[in-house]
Amino acid sequence: MTLQAAVTIVAEVEPGRVDDLRTVLGSMTGDAAGNPVLPFGALPGVHFARLLLLDETVDLDGASLPARLVYLSDVDGSAARHLGALVAAGGDGLDRVFGACRGYPPTATPGGRLAFLRAHLSRPDAAYVNTVGRTSRQILEEAALRDEIEGFLDGRDWSGSDPGEVRAAIADLVASRADLQWARRAASGLGLVGQLRLWTERIALVVLGLLLLPVLLVALPVLLVMVRIHERREARQQINDPSSVLGGRPVAEREDLVTQNPFSAVGFVKPGRFRRLTLTVLLRVVDVASRQIYNHGQLAGIRTIHFARWFFLDDKRRVLFASNYDGSLESYMDDFIDKVAWGLNAVFGNGVGYPPTRWLVFGGANDEQKFKEFLRSHQLPTQVWYSAYPRLTAVNVENNAQIRAGVASAPGSAKEVEAWLARL
Repeated sequence: MTLQAAVTIVAEVEPGRVDDLRTVLGSMTGDAAGNPVLPFGALPGVHFARLLLLDETVDLDGASLPARLVYLSDVDGSAARHLGALVAAGGDGLDRVFGACRGYPPTATPGGRLAFLRAHLSRPDAAYVNTVGRTSRQILEEAALRDEIEGFLDGRDWSGSDPGEVRAAIADLVASRADLQWARRAASGLGLVGQLRLWTERIALVVLGLLLLPVLLVALPVLLVMVRIHERREARQQINDPSSVLGGRPVAEREDLVTQNPFSAVGFVKPGRFRRLTLTVLLRVVDVASRQIYNHGQLAGIRTIHFARWFFLDDKRRVLFASNYDGSLESYMDDFIDKVAWGLNAVFGNGVGYPPTRWLVFGGANDEQKFKEFLRSHQLPTQVWYSAYPRLTAVNVENNAQIRAGVASAPGSAKEVEAWLARL
């Protein structure tokens, strides 16, 4: 069983060191996988990783917020294991990156580096994994399997061949190759322990829901009325949004270089304890739903997201959202608007500058242009971004998994064989 971890490290940058750090990050952009500073390609089990810089700014009250360095990675296994691998592979490259941060040991040792990373490790408030339990290694192997099979099929004229004959020939190919024997076994997925964890949480949620149902039936209408009161009051207010200036940065030039893109955005939570509490609860709901409902291939009908996370900064004054998705940002935003506008409103509607909502879920993202302007104006440039499989979409990954599943299972009916061959 392998679960994924959303590793999140946030460290304050020393005053006067931002430009130095920006230069170091700039030296890593050409080859994120093999760069000499932090070679992400040498780290086992990494799906995606990024480094981004939050410039010094002020909060809604004008109080200074220091510059921050943010490290994000989506990895197989635990965060603790990944930090150990990061220290082992990064070595003094970590000193070049995190040495610009407050509290980093002046004379770094492996133990000191690890202690620093652990001290600045944060748990995301919500995290989404496209398919829980599907490892980076599995994705790469299944992509290679598809290439091998297609290469085999291209080497012969199969016109007039029976689908069963073609499938049998593919099975013989895999059986004859020592390096492909793994494909004859079904993917391990979550396994018994992982399933047990999910079902334990599921049962606990059902029991808790039944116990709290009478309270929720009374409290929910009251909360919705409070939300509407806040919405009407906020519509009359003019709140200065310091984070909106981020949209002036050259972000678009870093997009659409491969099949996938990273998205990073930061914004302020609307002032007041009610909004912070509302967003805290909603992100908890998103986190649970991502594990229990949207854990295999789609997030509320959106199939282009590989990983995503939300986490608070600065005592819940700001929220950072990061995702790894397929296609252009324009199509990504359209997907959200068309399929889950209500969810966007519920979560992002608690942010300063978001298009006005009604009753938490109406309005907002339905104003397409204002919503897109909101996202663009809060988007951050991702200085360093790594993908272990940059040419594969989430749909490709799932299709390859089904090809491997067909190799590992009995042939099935003629119709099922034809459907399986159509995946190639």
